[in-house]
Amino acid sequence: MSPFSEIFYYTHNVTGCTVLYVSHCVLPSRSVCHQYAGGGGRRILGARRLLGSAQRSTSHCVLPPGLFVTNVLEEAVGSVLPLALDPSGSLLLQALLPEASPAQLAKLLRPLLPALCQAACHPCGAHVLEAALLRAPQLLGEEDAGTLEELVLQLGQAVREELRAFARDPHASFVVRTLLQVLGGVRVGSDAARGLSGTGPPAPRKKRAEAKSEGPVEFEVPDSFPALLREFIAAFQENIAEFITHRVASLCLQVALEVLHRKLPEACAELCSSVIGYLSSRNPAAGCSPLLVFLKDPVCSRVLDKVLEVSEPRALRLLYRQHFRGQLRALAGHGVANFTLQRLIGAAPPKLLGKVLAELGPGLEEVLAQGHAGVATALLGACRRCGAGQQEALQVLMEAFHCWEPPARRAACAPLFASLLPYEVYYAPGEGQEAQPPLEEQPDSPPTLASVSLHGSLLLQHLLHFADPSPVLRSLAALPPHDLVTLACSPAGSHVYDALLASPSVPRKPRRKVLRGLQGHYVSLACNKHGSRVLDAIWSRATLPAKRQIAQELVEQEQQLRNDPFGHHVVRNFALTHFLKRRRDWDRHQEAETKRRELFAEILED
Repeated sequence: MSPFSEIFYYTHNVTGCTVLYVSHCVLPSRSVCHQYAGGGGRRILGARRLLGSAQRSTSHCVLPPGLFVTNVLEEAVGSVLPLALDPSGSLLLQALLPEASPAQLAKLLRPLLPALCQAACHPCGAHVLEAALLRAPQLLGEEDAGTLEELVLQLGQAVREELRAFARDPHASFVVRTLLQVLGGVRVGSDAARGLSGTGPPAPRKKRAEAKSEGPVEFEVPDSFPALLREFIAAFQENIAEFITHRVASLCLQVALEVLHRKLPEACAELCSSVIGYLSSRNPAAGCSPLLVFLKDPVCSRVLDKVLEVSEPRALRLLYRQHFRGQLRALAGHGVANFTLQRLIGAAPPKLLGKVLAELGPGLEEVLAQGHAGVATALLGACRRCGAGQQEALQVLMEAFHCWEPPARRAACAPLFASLLPYEVYYAPGEGQEAQPPLEEQPDSPPTLASVSLHGSLLLQHLLHFADPSPVLRSLAALPPHDLVTLACSPAGSHVYDALLASPSVPRKPRRKVLRGLQGHYVSLACNKHGSRVLDAIWSRATLPAKRQIAQELVEQEQQLRNDPFGHHVVRNFALTHFLKRRRDWDRHQEAETKRRELFAEILED
């Protein structure tokens, strides 16, 4: 039995107020904890869940959370290290640390410093250290936080002195990465979505994704923290080979590069130069830059990805000139190096992007044939970002799919891009026959769009955001209705409609022409998981006459929609019952919604 799985919780009523007492007692597995932990042998529930259980059991008052935290942490001070290394005790500390005061956090950190290596390299202790480090920045602004700042600096100094050992350990590596972010005052990469500990309950997946897309989360730190962060640069440089090639340690270097890029750009450039300098000094292959050898290594290529991501345009041009020029097609065809090439394309400034497009364009068909469609997606995404080379990129892409010449084939580009199939494969002519003419010129029905690939959807989305999306719009408008429905009901293809509706470069008339192809199929969309989302997006941007037309088609199958797991949401969101029985109220409500949406759009633009 774990010595710290028997923390005893009980409530007592004093003057009408429920108080939760905590005592560290040796109890049998089936003790009073049974009512909270769900039986002997199970882990103790999280502190917040336990607190809620206690509150529910005594309905006459609310348990003071501050008293609960104080009692538990006071009991834990004398045995912090064993408690942190225990699975149940670690979970309890992680739940309570976001509520700790500066003095309480300092009391917990101090006993861990002499055994820092043992705690940081332990799967449970590492999480406790992370929670403590993440809590510290929130408390450093308070009056009694001087001791806490000193303890964090002592922890940082100890980690810096043994950085190589800590960074190589699978558990201590997380502590190093968290420490680097705390010293820099910024959460970066995937950690940015987590936010600072103690700011609320765990966010659902959608909110975590939104937080990640918003970029790093910054917070104030004392001047002593960036000063210590600078000292880590020398520690990384002393063992640069280890940090580049080791699977776990390289993650610490990547976080360091991103933190320095946000807070100390000059130091970031210095560390990037050290990485490139080391890789360039290795024994080169015949006629090949030594850097390219590391691009094909799964670990080293990730470090180079981060270097490309944080490098300035001038450094990127120098890298291309010295190492990448003339090798892009070979890198694009490699199973690992093509991802680093995508990073280079995504970070390239406009002039460099033109050179990359000129070198890579003629071999794009071969790259696609090898299954590396992400390279084409990165090219179009970079052209969209820079606003340069868009027509050249579109021509290169159409040539790769064999729909640039003759010009009549260009009307078939949308289904080719969506399915990632060249013209001859998509239309599959028989032996001795010429390729079928596209779409409306065909005497028989054209092939059916069977599926939409992820990268095919991304290609169409980027093209719809180009300054001139007319070639793709004409092709989408020429698609038969069943293909448009297939596109809307596809997990990847449904996002093409998001781009169609949101792109500022798509004129209103061509957009309506494409959406007109969905008329008569609104019920099919409403009864599909992804199609219903597309229908909601169309509805939110539709005019009142268009909404009436959509609602009229849907109410004819109202019962089918009500019985469908997705369709019944459409009945509710579109107020189809009001449309049938209270048409005037429905019209006024839709007009008010339109005005409200336009008002918010104007506010956001301002």
